[in-house]
Amino acid sequence: MKYDVIIVGAGPAGLSAAIYSARGGLKTAIFEKAMIGGQINVTDEVENYPGFEEPLAGFDLTEKMHLQAERFGAEFIEEEITAIGLEGLCKIVETAEGKYRAKSVIICTGAHPRRLNVPGEEQFTGRGVSYCATCDGALYRDKVVAVVGGGDSAIEEGLFLTRFAKKVHVIHRRDSLRAQKIIQERAFKNPKMEFIWDSVVQEIRGEDKVRELEIYNRKTNQITHLPVDGIFIYVGILPNNELLESRLALDSAGFVLTDENMHTNVPGIYAAGDIRHTVLRQVVTATSDGAIAAWSAEKWIIENYDSLED
Repeated sequence: MKYDVIIVGAGPAGLSAAIYSARGGLKTAIFEKAMIGGQINVTDEVENYPGFEEPLAGFDLTEKMHLQAERFGAEFIEEEITAIGLEGLCKIVETAEGKYRAKSVIICTGAHPRRLNVPGEEQFTGRGVSYCATCDGALYRDKVVAVVGGGDSAIEEGLFLTRFAKKVHVIHRRDSLRAQKIIQERAFKNPKMEFIWDSVVQEIRGEDKVRELEIYNRKTNQITHLPVDGIFIYVGILPNNELLESRLALDSAGFVLTDENMHTNVPGIYAAGDIRHTVLRQVVTATSDGAIAAWSAEKWIIENYDSLED
């Protein structure tokens, strides 16, 4: 089967790319082995995506994108991709069912937060367990939250949470932070922030939502219980880069390097959304990336296939 554009991953970036690509008249296929919508599906309330006065569930938002892409003619294929390769200008996408060819490929495989892997974490994800303060912080106005981690992301997001929460407990496994000095100084001066040193979260407890953390002090061996309304986890983020073509340039953390047009170092291959090296990972930035990638892919196809046989 031949396509103009194959999009790998149906999160917000992939769905946006599919909308723009299909609307532009390109024969478009979008592959997703799991649930269409990606990580945002587990978020109960999205309230910072432009155009919606009232919060809506992440699933509802991506379902609207899904239906919009289908209306423009994008084809959704529920097959697991096993390899992505090159054959001259042509791109080859392989699944267990067969091979698909495309003039251009847009990689939207996303990323996933490094998890604590403790009891309750999976159960309460989206119901008190979060990995994004920018996404969910406003839901915790006048509440008590915990932040796990000691790097730049953890402390910056902790500071952000003080705009809403009445108390932010920072739980760190060491006795000093790894964040930049200036960020540390701001955190230590903030009266809403309290630090729990040399400690790790052993269990996240609750009923319908998070209510309590079990914390273990690595130096004293003492176990304590901390009542909280939510926990924000920042112990790293991992790119979903297992299938990437070996010639693609990655940063030191494994994220795809692109130019401002979402073009990778391999002609005709683009990346959008969380898989890309970027300063902000939000639904709105992912959809922007997807739109730019699709627009760029269309221009590249016109320039490179204009005089070639399809």
